[in-house]
Amino acid sequence: MVTVARVRPGTIADELGIQPGTELLAVNGREVDDFLDWEFLTADDTLLVHARTPGGEELEFDIERPEGEPLGVELVPPSVRRCANRCEFCFIEGLPKGLRKNLYIRDDDYRLSFAYGNFATLSNLKERDERRIIEYRLSPLYVSVHATPWGARKVLLNNPRVPNIVEQLTRLSQQGIQFHCQMVIVPGLNDGAVLEQSLQDLWDLGDAVITVAVVPVGLTQFNHLFTGESMDRENAARLLEAVGRWGDRARIERDKRWVFGSDELYLLSDVPLPDAEYYEDFPQIENGVGAVASLRLRLHEGIESLPALPGRRIGVVTGTAMAPLMGDLVRQLEQQTGRSSR
Repeated sequence: MVTVARVRPGTIADELGIQPGTELLAVNGREVDDFLDWEFLTADDTLLVHARTPGGEELEFDIERPEGEPLGVELVPPSVRRCANRCEFCFIEGLPKGLRKNLYIRDDDYRLSFAYGNFATLSNLKERDERRIIEYRLSPLYVSVHATPWGARKVLLNNPRVPNIVEQLTRLSQQGIQFHCQMVIVPGLNDGAVLEQSLQDLWDLGDAVITVAVVPVGLTQFNHLFTGESMDRENAARLLEAVGRWGDRARIERDKRWVFGSDELYLLSDVPLPDAEYYEDFPQIENGVGAVASLRLRLHEGIESLPALPGRRIGVVTGTAMAPLMGDLVRQLEQQTGRSSR
């Protein structure tokens, strides 16, 4: 069951008199459990929707809609499937106290992975979940692999019941599901031989694994649970060497780079960041892979459209990691606008 949050004026739902608070129980005889069911079951143009009004009356709406016309229903946001792992390096552990409550939610929801690109470990998948992924063709999924060797993954996720990720990905890939994968690297735990085995296992899945991102563990002063090694320049350089080696192989054998290091690895190791072409279509930019190159590209493409700013100053605010890279960008802004920055 899902609940209507809002009905857009002038739509089919509005004409039918569907009201906020209406519970949508079934479509064409199939029960609706969440927003995924609603989206996929209402893809047809002929629908029989079983609903319960806010007053408790049960109704059926027999709908024939023009092709492609939306029903006009917005749903109450779903409850988020929480993470059952206790990763020491979880970024939630790096947050200070006193922030908004929803910032502390540890989500691990395959539905949000498909819908919004959130990374999920798939460690809480049930057989029913896998069936839904296959039936609804939820592809690509964004998967936090971290390590494919089962023992190493149990340690990283601090969960002895975590399933074998290679078996999970294999079953799903055999049904046509693809993945963008990430590995957060903790020195001494999933680098070196574990990283090499993980990349080999993901490579062996063929076209099912579209990309892999290698990301360094990120810590703040609030990570009181972390007991591993922090990422330093030498470790970051070794990770980039592995990324480069596997990426070169992928370019030769599959005509795409396939594996990428996050921008932070380059900053930590003092290795120059690649140009935008290196990142192809920026498949994992939201994961911090190619964000700097994308910023440089967008500035290059749009700088001539910036106006002159007589009598004004440009304020540039950035973090300490990005500060060394801002000088050239700021100078370009100064030349184009004729103003100084501060």
